[in-house]
Amino acid sequence: MHHMREMIGSHPAVMGSTNESLIRCIEECFSCAQSCTSCADACLDEDMVAQLRQCIRLNLDCADICQAAGTLAIRRTGRNEECILAMLESCALACRLCGEECDRHADQHEHCRICAQSCRGCEQACREAIGTIH
Repeated sequence: MHHMREMIGSHPAVMGSTNESLIRCIEECFSCAQSCTSCADACLDEDMVAQLRQCIRLNLDCADICQAAGTLAIRRTGRNEECILAMLESCALACRLCGEECDRHADQHEHCRICAQSCRGCEQACREAIGTIH
C-alpha cells in the first residue's frame, strides 16, 4: 500500500522524509481495525454467539483503538509524540488481548484465526514504531 507513504511524504512538514516503521504501523492499524470489525460481525452470526461474547467485546475494542491510533499517527502538523506513543502502546495491548482471545477460537472459526494473525501483525508494527518516535 503505497498510498499512505505517498500521502505522508507529500505533507509540507515531512518534505519526503518518512518514518517507514510508523507508516507500516499506520497501515497495520487500519487493516487490523477492519479485520476486528469483520471478525466481531462474523462472531455475531455464529450459532455459539454466547460463547463468543468476550471475543466480540475485544474485537470491537481493538477495532476502535486501532482506528484511533492510526488516525493520531497519520497527523504530521505540529508535534504530539507523547499522545502518539500512548496510543500505540494502547493499540499494542488491545491487539495482544484480542489476538489471544481470537486464538482460543481459531480452530473452530476461520475468521478468528485471520483476526488473530492481523492483531499479531499490528501489535508488532506498533512496538517497532514506538522505538522510532523521539
